[in-house]
Amino acid sequence: MSISNLKFQISNLLILLAAASASAGTVTGVVRNGTTGTTVAGQDVVLIQLQGGMETVANTKTDAQGRYTLEHPSVGQAPVLIRVNYRGVNFHQSVPPGRGVADVEVFEPTTDPAAAEIVSRAIIFQPNGPSLLVGEEYSIHNHTKPPRAYFKNDSTFEFQVPEGSQLGQVSAWGPSGMPVQQGTIDKGKNRYAIIFPFRPGENGVRLAYQMSYPNNAVALTVVELNSAQRVSLIAPPTMQVQAEGFAPAGTDQGWNIYSRENVPAGTRLTIAVSGTAPPMTAEGSQQAGDAPPAAGVSLSQLPGRLENLKWPMIGGFSALFALGLIFLWRRPVVSAVLNPGNGAAPAKTAKVTKAAAIMAEVQQQASQSLDEIKETLFRLELRHQADTISEEDYARERARAEKYLRDILQG
Repeated sequence: MSISNLKFQISNLLILLAAASASAGTVTGVVRNGTTGTTVAGQDVVLIQLQGGMETVANTKTDAQGRYTLEHPSVGQAPVLIRVNYRGVNFHQSVPPGRGVADVEVFEPTTDPAAAEIVSRAIIFQPNGPSLLVGEEYSIHNHTKPPRAYFKNDSTFEFQVPEGSQLGQVSAWGPSGMPVQQGTIDKGKNRYAIIFPFRPGENGVRLAYQMSYPNNAVALTVVELNSAQRVSLIAPPTMQVQAEGFAPAGTDQGWNIYSRENVPAGTRLTIAVSGTAPPMTAEGSQQAGDAPPAAGVSLSQLPGRLENLKWPMIGGFSALFALGLIFLWRRPVVSAVLNPGNGAAPAKTAKVTKAAAIMAEVQQQASQSLDEIKETLFRLELRHQADTISEEDYARERARAEKYLRDILQG
């Protein structure tokens, strides 16, 4: 992607944000059955406001063609959710600011556990003084034919946290990518369950917990309740990680990765971690002084992008989180390539070379800024979910991060 294309996409994003007021107040759409390919008439549809908690603020029914219309002042101004309860299963569709159309796809349910395949489980470690903060992300794929939603009204997905840990927030998302906070069912012995429909396509579950970290070392045991194609352990370079069956799998953005393939259900994973991390500042980022990742470090190829694994701690429902961050996280990393024709004049070639160098420098600076904001948001949300930062400080620092992100986008 060239720098001009990047500017064009950012401009479109800003136009979308600016257009929020134009569509404020009204959202319309169609409810379709993805299993049968038909529209759904007479279906209840509700509008959920996310700011200040998930609160139902409007409701309606679809007409004979499956269409609906909902009105509320928050539509267009803040992220909201459309919820459709079809055959006892809740289906959600996110509506970011500036958007006034949201079609909702529902599916016939199935209770066959083979419909939900655990592709990967990532476990992220972050020391924070006397505590060890841990975030986990499960990537779950549903490839049913014809497409159906995997759902059980007593327990769709179960997980277990290490003994002595304190469970924080749990969220789940479907193919739309919008995380929705989940209530948990205590199954006893550090085992929990959530009730969430895994729709056809890519789904996931994220959770966070903290545990005591005496003398900057701890051995913990996690259980793989479901078979997984890959389990990854991710830690800062100042930590040491030892786990049977895991092998180093490279680094990404200064984080070390260890992986184990084809882990069957019921496997007990004993993991020993030790070491410290640079202390966090009020902004949630590490203090200066730790060495940056060595230049030229190769990245191990993992299923999907490791950057997406930083989302376990980021559950933002604000406009910038819903639009700006999704755009920034999925933005391809680009570099300027100069390949002048053989017949190019020396003077013209020099100008092109200089222009390319300037473009590369600008792009590098922008990339560094975006990496900083991603790291800041990651650590800020990590602290928030582990209850190591007050609500007042969290709100202030998140507002500062959002302003920083807005400044980057507006260039």
